[in-house]
Amino acid sequence: MAEKVRNIVVEELMRTPVEMQKVELVERKGIGHPDSIADGIAEAVSRALSREYIKRYGIILHHNTDQVEVVGGRAYPKFGGGEVIKPIYILLSGRAVEMVDREFFPVHEVAITAAKDYLRKAVRHLDIENHVVIDSRIGQGSVDLVGVFNKAKENPIPLANDTSFGVGYAPLSETERIVLETERLLNSDEFKRKYPAVGEDIKVMGLRKGNEIDITIAAAMVDSEVANPDEYMAVKEAIYEAAKGVAEAHTERKVNIYVNTADDPEKGIYYITVTGTSAEAGDDGSVGRGNRVNGLITPNRHMSMEAAAGKNPVSHVGKIYNLLSMLIANDIAEQVEGVEEVYVRILSQIGKPIDEPLVASVQVIPKKGYHLETIQKPAYEIADAWLADITKIQKMILEDKLSVF
Repeated sequence: MAEKVRNIVVEELMRTPVEMQKVELVERKGIGHPDSIADGIAEAVSRALSREYIKRYGIILHHNTDQVEVVGGRAYPKFGGGEVIKPIYILLSGRAVEMVDREFFPVHEVAITAAKDYLRKAVRHLDIENHVVIDSRIGQGSVDLVGVFNKAKENPIPLANDTSFGVGYAPLSETERIVLETERLLNSDEFKRKYPAVGEDIKVMGLRKGNEIDITIAAAMVDSEVANPDEYMAVKEAIYEAAKGVAEAHTERKVNIYVNTADDPEKGIYYITVTGTSAEAGDDGSVGRGNRVNGLITPNRHMSMEAAAGKNPVSHVGKIYNLLSMLIANDIAEQVEGVEEVYVRILSQIGKPIDEPLVASVQVIPKKGYHLETIQKPAYEIADAWLADITKIQKMILEDKLSVF
């Protein structure tokens, strides 16, 4: 069989690299932010359904669970421990196959269990039975397995179920790396063991103006873990020092760090919560409103507005192509000499094999002294190799080797 000739275009991009731009903005919403909670649940439900479909039928059946809404509750936090008086409401929506050869598949049970399991891991102080109400309204679908298997034989490479595009870039800038690693450190198991008062709802905003970086951190504190304002301020100082360490590891630029800037001790205002997430107090969340698949929100970069979390990992290019674009960009930046920045955009056409996109656009900014001619061939080969092995993305997702937020 002849090798596929894919529509991959490698060109030079004429623009100022991000590190040389005067102003750069970067944001990350931590795992306990309401939008990230929605993303995390949507993806956990998709992965749980995928694994259960494989276990029962040997194949992932159609589903998309990318419609999750987090409706904020109401709480009265206070030093030493407050209470949640109105639970957070979480709506699971989307579509999934529920009838297989006239046999019932427990979509709602699998989905709710997955959502609860995810919340237990993601938000430590959330009492799943009392602080949260989870409602599954995932729409029904049915299939004939014989038809599914016949279709898979005819098309061993899945067909795109949408006309959509994915976007990725590399490498991360210093500001991007600092923002990403700061949230990861503050929400790490090691940091939580040392400072259990730090909740999971941590938002990190980075601003670089010239050679000066401002990092603003909003970190929800858990009221039962801080007895008084003095203890609160001590934990706040620990957050500052941790963020300072991250910044020093990634840049020589001047970095200013600000933590919980809305605090007003004279008025008794502190960012304390009962559960560690602002979702307890009226803040809502939706899938796709937060981080892109590389974990960041980056207005200085090309981005897709596609919500990747919860989409099926077999044929939904809104998920697959965003992850694939990021992986291709990372490999080009790491493996090809002379690349300052690389941007990858992959566009599908509904009904066409996902390994044959309508176009895979690779745009490169060469480093000073390098030319596109020396970059073009290896960049093309990396993109082509990933597309040829595109079903690997599905495996990496189910093995929890890729995050989508």
